[in-house]
Amino acid sequence: MNKSFIPSGYVPPLDEYDMQRAIESVKAIFQKEFAEALNLKRVSAPLFVTESSGLNDNLNGYERPVSFDIPAVGKDAQIVQSLAKWKRLALKRYNFTVGKGLYTDMNAIRRDEDLDNIHSIYVDQWDWEKIIPREKRTLDYLKKVVTSIVESICETCDQLHAKYPQLKTELSRDVKFITSQELEDLYPDLDSKGRENAYVKEHKTVFIMQIGEKLRSGKPHDGRAPDYDDWQLNGDLMFWNDTLDAALEISSMGIRVDAASLDYQLNAANCNDRRELEFHKMLLNDELPLTIGGGIGQSRLCMLMIGCAHIGEVQSSIWDAETVELCQSRGVKLL
Repeated sequence: MNKSFIPSGYVPPLDEYDMQRAIESVKAIFQKEFAEALNLKRVSAPLFVTESSGLNDNLNGYERPVSFDIPAVGKDAQIVQSLAKWKRLALKRYNFTVGKGLYTDMNAIRRDEDLDNIHSIYVDQWDWEKIIPREKRTLDYLKKVVTSIVESICETCDQLHAKYPQLKTELSRDVKFITSQELEDLYPDLDSKGRENAYVKEHKTVFIMQIGEKLRSGKPHDGRAPDYDDWQLNGDLMFWNDTLDAALEISSMGIRVDAASLDYQLNAANCNDRRELEFHKMLLNDELPLTIGGGIGQSRLCMLMIGCAHIGEVQSSIWDAETVELCQSRGVKLL
């Protein structure tokens, strides 16, 4: 179902040539600022993994990964949906030490995604992961990392606008932290998206914490796989998007599960069959490092900073005929 719209009076902020240059600038500047802030090194990452490895991200559990057979290997493979699990194993394999981490370009296909202004079947993000000591598995440390990421995003926006002063996006460095339960208590009559929009519109830059567990209403704020984030130590980073008049999620991240939290969350999510997968066995046996990590949407960051109305203005994907016709009629160029 198509849910795209073009705001009344919207005019693309840049022409096609400058749009490409601006996208390049956002990605180049942010990677440098972000990697320096969190002490991350760039590494290569897979486009696909074997189905039997358990390394693919199950997301909310209902999305179908794109699968194909490899006759020369005799195994089935899946296009990654994210690298949440692969990154943690890579830190061990590449001999990273405490306080150091990695980041990589992650390109994925999510075939079941509903298409709208901020969702595409093509996903591009910076996936990152960093080794931490056990004493930093705390909300205070999570907040510190979030604040560093926000600073990197805002610095990137400032540098971009120095090159393109016609861009009008304003981002706040002042992060408001709130748990998903506190948010539900604040707006009991709204659904989760309504709560996000109400709170982020007021506070501009928000990190909603503790996503995955059922709230007092009986529903979780949002779906979260049980085998990468610790549901008590995770969250979503959101900025207010003036162009769309809505909250825009830029990052989902968190301190990752240890053996105890993985054991609890597999039971809670009724996913105990995953205990037989190699990755999960390693986690339950404390054979992988303790980490914090997440993903930061590349196209979403570009559309936020540039002030675009549709993600198709900053990434090349496939769109339904209705979206193409809508954008053509409003002078919006899809890549």
